[in-house]
Formats: sequence, C-alpha cells, structure tokens
Amino acid sequence: MIQGIQGTTMAYTIDLIGKTAFVTGASSGLGRQFAKTLAAAGAKVVLASRRRDSLQEAADAIVQAGGEAFVVELDVTSLSSIEAAVAEAEQLAGPIDILVNNSGVSTTQKLQDVREEDWDFVLNTNLKGAFFVAQAVAKRMIARSQASGQPLEGARIINIASMAGLKVLPLIGIYAVSKAGVVQMSKAMAMEWGRYGINTNALCPGYIETEINRAHFATDAGRKLIDKLPRKKVGQPEDLDASLVLLASGQSHFINGATIAADDGFAL
Repeated sequence: MIQGIQGTTMAYTIDLIGKTAFVTGASSGLGRQFAKTLAAAGAKVVLASRRRDSLQEAADAIVQAGGEAFVVELDVTSLSSIEAAVAEAEQLAGPIDILVNNSGVSTTQKLQDVREEDWDFVLNTNLKGAFFVAQAVAKRMIARSQASGQPLEGARIINIASMAGLKVLPLIGIYAVSKAGVVQMSKAMAMEWGRYGINTNALCPGYIETEINRAHFATDAGRKLIDKLPRKKVGQPEDLDASLVLLASGQSHFINGATIAADDGFAL
C-alpha cells in the first residue's frame, strides 16, 4: 500500500483480466505454480504438458479457486504436437497473449560421461522445444499484429531459463548449456519480435523447492548444497510470483530482452 500526500491510502495493483496465458510444463512444480499465479491475477490459463491427468488436477484446483483453466496435451520435442497444442489452446481460450515457456529436463553427470542421447534429451526439450513453442505462439501473434497494422498490446513471451544459464554448476553441464541458450534465444526473439509488440524476457530461477527435489534437499548432499547458498535457504515456487506477474503484465511494456535472476543472489 502507498500512503498518499493527503493521508489517503492507494493500492497499486496488477491484473491480467482479459488475457489468455499458455503455460508449458504445467502439470507439476514451477509450471503448476505459474498457472495458478496467472489465473489468480485474472488470466484465462491453458495448462500444457504430456501428463493429462496431472494437468486436469491442476486445472480443477484453479477452477475451484474461481479461475478459468483449460488443458491441452503437449510434447515439446514434437513439432506437430506443438502446433496442435497451440491451435487447440486458442480454440479453447482465445488468442494467446502470454506464453510461459517452462518445460525442462536435466541429467546429473560429468561432461566426459555425456552420451549423445543425454545431450539430445536435454537440448531437445530445453532449447529446441522452447524455441519452437515460442515460434508457434509468436507466428500467431505476428499475424494478428500484421492484420491490424499495429503492434500488439500486452503480448508477452516469458522463457524460463535458470541461474545455471548464468553460472556453471558441477554435474549439470549440459543443462547449463541449454539454459544459457535460452537466455540468448530470448534476446534474439526480443530483437526480432519487439516491433510487433511482443516482449520476450528470460526468467532465471535459482534453487526452488518442489515436489521433485524436496527429498534431495533433506539429504546430506542437499543440506551441503544449501549451506553454500548466500542465505543458506532455498526458495519456494511462490517466490517467483511477483517476477512472473510483472513480466506478464502491461506494466512491463518497457522490459524487453531482459534476463531476470530470481535466485536469492546465488549467481553473483
């Protein structure tokens, strides 16, 4: 809340009412939280991943909370699946205004042990898949801009990178390579697509506790990792809410091509 000059109280709010958001990797973890957050801010949300049952559970929770949510199946390693999912999302919820490009995988190994199939597994999802999801959405955004003869209002692509794309970490080298690629990809997209009113930015989370890694952080190795963090704590998915909503909102119209670290200072 902001205290006014004459003693009145003003509230600064951001809402996404009237916007449609497409969130990949939305069946669990950060993607599920991203979908929940955007829906709470007023957006219609389309949740996408390969796990329909988990997606439906997440969408049902959003609807029960008063939001509007839809589900589409998506395999980001398949270009035909990407095109079909984006088309279905727009049929269900209307033209996509906001893309949260969140699908990601990793392996844990030394670089000398990386096999071609490991490289393809990580890069095909994290970089190639992210690129072609963004391209599929951007093509539709560009077509709308060209049809109107004006830049779009509020078109947003938020690519979820990682602090590993800013600071190399041991044993996840090819993951770091893929996320560094996402950072540069976001800058290239911002440069080419900004003229159409599309803002593209990269959000780089640090260590965030989710159901996938919670058990690891409770182990000796996990606790040793936490001890190396600047404030000796890991984040929670909701710690990314403010950054996400800002980048998705109209108030971020002057933020394009940015790389935003939300890692509690770990990449410094």
